[in-house]
Amino acid sequence: MSTPITDHDLADQPTPSGPLIVTEDEALAEHLVRICAAAGTEPHLLSAAPPPRHLWEGAPLVMVGDDLAERCAGLTRRSGVLLLGLDLDDGDIWVRAVQLGAEHVLFLPDAQTWLLDRIADAAEGVGPPALTVAVLGGRGGAGASTLACALAVTAARAGHRTMLIDADPLGGGLDVMLGAEQAGGLRWPDLAGSRGRVSGAELAGALPELHRLTTLSWDRSDLLSIPPEAMRSVLAAARRRGGLVVLDLPRHLDAAAGQALEQADTGLLVIPAELRAMAAADRVAAAARMRLSDLRAVVRVPGPVGLAGREIAKGLRLRLAGELPLEPGLTVDVERGAPPGSREHGPLARFCSSFLDEALPPVAAAGGGAQ
Repeated sequence: MSTPITDHDLADQPTPSGPLIVTEDEALAEHLVRICAAAGTEPHLLSAAPPPRHLWEGAPLVMVGDDLAERCAGLTRRSGVLLLGLDLDDGDIWVRAVQLGAEHVLFLPDAQTWLLDRIADAAEGVGPPALTVAVLGGRGGAGASTLACALAVTAARAGHRTMLIDADPLGGGLDVMLGAEQAGGLRWPDLAGSRGRVSGAELAGALPELHRLTTLSWDRSDLLSIPPEAMRSVLAAARRRGGLVVLDLPRHLDAAAGQALEQADTGLLVIPAELRAMAAADRVAAAARMRLSDLRAVVRVPGPVGLAGREIAKGLRLRLAGELPLEPGLTVDVERGAPPGSREHGPLARFCSSFLDEALPPVAAAGGGAQ
């Protein structure tokens, strides 16, 4: 990595793309530069205060040493200002933090791990996390993979940044359902060794992309599980990109699927309107509710005896997300390479659009659907 930009280089400097460090303390500056390097970004290092306005306001993150906090106190209030303490016993630092408008007061090395993640977030341009929806089947063949795929296809068509993650190693592969089994890109076996922080942008760029969404699925190898640490790292990276993440989970939750469910915001349990399916779904719901508070029922209708979706949801003590009517021709569509949700006016797409309209904010007029 090149030498950090310092106050000797200020003339005609553009708005910084990396963090801004403001301190005269050489040991603190060196420590912060090393953390920035570990996060993969190059800081602007200033040993004079106050910094120029365009640097202060334009940097994605500002780290101010307590030695220069008072000189920066009159600057424009902005988000993303961190105050780095030099003396744990100095109680007045909290007063200076308020005067500076700092979001946090940190002391190194104790806060190093947290700070590394915060710097990496700033480098990636991280905004609000993605809405993460987990889809499970109440029994085998309930249609969870179909719904998960349709949710992703519908969201991407509406312009939402979308990632579909297949967490069911025995499900046959969502890449097949999307018609992307021959598409280049990483699969789960390539990411099974992932640990710690994974770049969301690099992850998305390395995955197969089809139908305006990225997908992470399985290959045709013998790998039948991944470590929960890999799921945690990969899913955290996907969530940091914002938009929508859809998880297709197995009914029998292994360690990785359990980890995925714990990161989900909402779960959809797909249940055919049948008494036996309802009994099986009760067990799946019990296991899922141990890891996720917002679990909702999606009831496939019609059933053989006319059970209503609200009756099934009530019996399972779940909120009803909606009823899902049969979609004629769906199996043939998939065999021909048209994924579930492709028919914009079909029952699947209508259900998904209604759910997403409620769950996701509208897409901005420009750039909202960028992958």
